[in-house]
Amino acid sequence: TKCYAAMNDDFNSPILIAQLFDAVRFINAVKNETATISADDQEKLSHKMGEFVEDIMGIELDGSENQSAVNTALEGTVSMLIDIRKTARDNKDFATSDRIRDELLALGVQLKDGKDGTGFSM
Repeated sequence: TKCYAAMNDDFNSPILIAQLFDAVRFINAVKNETATISADDQEKLSHKMGEFVEDIMGIELDGSENQSAVNTALEGTVSMLIDIRKTARDNKDFATSDRIRDELLALGVQLKDGKDGTGFSM
């Protein structure tokens, strides 16, 4: 429901992305057997993730014939998050800035702050 609320709040993509990161963290916990989910709920979660990531955000997850296009989309998404993080830092919203950094790191994306801006590695 938080994802729908974010979309109804003038397409608040930073909130949506944060919620999707929470879902990915939970999926990873299930995969690592530190959390459990019923088969029915797993199917529902998979369907909703597809709706939000593919249909709303426009990022194709499965069946991609062109890995380069997927990589470009992911790099663009990370760059967008870096821009959102910079805006948060400029506004002294360090909680949001730190959350973006920490959640990207949990997904294997390390941000590198430098004098010429922020880059990333995976």
